[in-house]
Amino acid sequence: MGHQGAGKGFTGGQRLVAAGHAFVLAVALSACTGGTSSPGTAATPNPAGSGSSRTGQAAPPAPEVLQKLDVGLQLPWSVVFLPDGTAVVSERDSARLVGIKDGRATPIAEVPGVVPGGEGGLLGLAVSPSFASDRWLYAYLTSATDNRIVRMQLKEDADGPPGLGTPEVIFPGIPKASTHNGGRIRFGPDGMLYVGTGDSQRREQPQDTDALGGKILRLTPEGRPAPGNPFGDNPVYSYGHRNVQGLAWDAEGKLWASEFGPDVDDELNLILPGGNYGWPLVTGAPGRSGLTDAKVVWPSTSEASPSGLEIINGVAYTGALRGQRLWAVPLDGPTAGTPVAYFTGGYGRLRDVARAPNGDLWVLSNNKNPDFALILRSQP
Repeated sequence: MGHQGAGKGFTGGQRLVAAGHAFVLAVALSACTGGTSSPGTAATPNPAGSGSSRTGQAAPPAPEVLQKLDVGLQLPWSVVFLPDGTAVVSERDSARLVGIKDGRATPIAEVPGVVPGGEGGLLGLAVSPSFASDRWLYAYLTSATDNRIVRMQLKEDADGPPGLGTPEVIFPGIPKASTHNGGRIRFGPDGMLYVGTGDSQRREQPQDTDALGGKILRLTPEGRPAPGNPFGDNPVYSYGHRNVQGLAWDAEGKLWASEFGPDVDDELNLILPGGNYGWPLVTGAPGRSGLTDAKVVWPSTSEASPSGLEIINGVAYTGALRGQRLWAVPLDGPTAGTPVAYFTGGYGRLRDVARAPNGDLWVLSNNKNPDFALILRSQP
């Protein structure tokens, strides 16, 4: 497909998998699901299914609940932090940005151009790495025609919450649907903007490196394909994804992503540039040549549906929607150990997980109406 926001069109030489498209379209999902490993077993080509940690690490300590902020949030989707510690939360259906500071919530503004519906609306947020000088706040949102990325300046106001400047569209054309919209955005250690997209119910897109659906994209802050991307002047960083929901980097600078499976095989993936993560050919970790296995697989989506992702002190924390729990996964280099579940059923659906500037871990509940934020100490 063509893309309006990438500048130059994608070249035909970037279609690394075009010869396999006919096969992709011919395969039924129920026949494509590969073998999986149980929660806690790092995915390997031949999963042992023992449920034991392969890292040798002890289970992560239970996070301590420091505070539950009942501040009247409505379907919050993402939380990010300004340098002064203010939390900024996006509300999916209302299209509002809400600021939270010192335990109090104040509406900032409604983002124009958002057309909510199904899983679409005002989704992921990201704060510019140079926010102190440029004051850019980035947002992934669903419009009337597509999913797109905009950036807006937060204007300082000494007497109240910051005001919101006019949104600038920097990357349109991401396909939309009632489900599978992706939506997570985050700046990496390299200063580039990483974007998790969904397949938007178009199963031909994830295996097509000229399409934007079912991908992790890597962009400059201005919305151009980032220099050094694996397919040239193309925003695609990795492909073969179904619905990416969380992005986070470990202390070694490696990118990890959480991803929804279909009715089986939710995933935690270690992302490699140019990697093919298999959808819709396979899910989980079947060990198929040419495809990248997940590092952790939850065979039952009722236990996971992993959403927001954060990594602190070698532990990956991901909120579970259907699973209604917080998963903690110890990491050791490229290996993931046994996931441990906390707060199962205690706080409902958990949508986002993010580290505050003071080191606390914030977790957003989702679909309680009103919703709330938990503040945790991740490593007591």
